[in-house]
Amino acid sequence: MGGLDELMKTLKERLEEQQKRHAGGNKWVGTGGTSPFGAYGYNPEGVRIGQDGNRNRQAVKVWDKREYKNLDTDREISSRTVKLALKKLRKFARTGASDTLDLNETIRATAKQGGMLDVKMAPERHNAVKVLMLFDIGGSMDDYIHTCEELFSAAHSEFKHLEFYYFHNCLYEHVWQDNARRHSNVIDTMTLINKFTSDYKVIFVGDATMSPYEIAYPGGSVEHYNEEPGSAWLQRITNHFDKVAWLNPQPVEHWPYYQSIGFIKELMNNRMYALSLDGISRAIKELS
Repeated sequence: MGGLDELMKTLKERLEEQQKRHAGGNKWVGTGGTSPFGAYGYNPEGVRIGQDGNRNRQAVKVWDKREYKNLDTDREISSRTVKLALKKLRKFARTGASDTLDLNETIRATAKQGGMLDVKMAPERHNAVKVLMLFDIGGSMDDYIHTCEELFSAAHSEFKHLEFYYFHNCLYEHVWQDNARRHSNVIDTMTLINKFTSDYKVIFVGDATMSPYEIAYPGGSVEHYNEEPGSAWLQRITNHFDKVAWLNPQPVEHWPYYQSIGFIKELMNNRMYALSLDGISRAIKELS
């Protein structure tokens, strides 16, 4: 219809003109048909209103209140290989107080003393890697909840210094940690950038499947008016942090069919990897 502004202007006009329910057709707000406004129809750039869940995953705006659930940190890992892949990122540093018994050194020192006990202590072993994970939640990501919960649970068990936040579709000016309070308890993304040092390893987890407007345009978000495009916030993250990668649960063979995936991949400097064992290994190699 000529872009996002023209689309929203036309919706306002339709709402002012329309007097009754409509089904089918290509103009009015209703169900079915090819109108860009309503539910259960098809239009490559439409505003979804009153529809239960996704169908074609191409909505420019979604005018419905949606509730998201937090990922489960207690999800039992179905395969040990996810944890094994994550362990490649573990780097331990011998720091801290000497409060752990070093058994090998104690035996060696005791033998040198002719059997007289000589206890040796070693600094506690800490996982020195600091990880910041940003999870896309809700919408098309509902298809990948089980996979994301496995990754989330594995990350919690592997990384001593782990911080996580949620976003929807694309990163904007706010993130949150509790989906039940995502409208009332948000955190400024700039605060996030200022809080964490550049040596944090940043891992985005999302299918990058959305309207291109959400990435490239102010006001393009499906759920709120964003004063700056999502691309600006993604660039701030990649500029601040030394190591950033994106894990995508969408099957790789589907990536060429979504313009938004190409946009995100470019903003990530091609550091987008499949959320698979091979993809995790490749991402970890990039982050190390």
